[in-house]
Amino acid sequence: RDFMLEALAQSGSALEYASEELQGDRDLVLEAVKQNGSSLGYASEELRGDRDFMLEALAQSGSALEYASEELQGDRDLVLEAVKQNGSSLGYASEELRG
Repeated sequence: RDFMLEALAQSGSALEYASEELQGDRDLVLEAVKQNGSSLGYASEELRGDRDFMLEALAQSGSALEYASEELQGDRDLVLEAVKQNGSSLGYASEELRG
């Protein structure tokens, strides 16, 4: 775990090569997202569907909305947090929110 934390601090995309267990580790995934928002694509489905976790991740990188669960892509507050970080993340919001 310590080695992966160091690796992720250098390159968030290293999450792709972490074990399934570590891809579900909240702290490790947040470290990866700080480096590279798209690394969230390698996080566990459980984390990508966890509202509190996603709020933390989106505060680091709005582009991470792309990898949120479908349900969370329709969450108004969560999408607004993403847009604060990166306006183009609105493209990943649900069709319902985009009108």
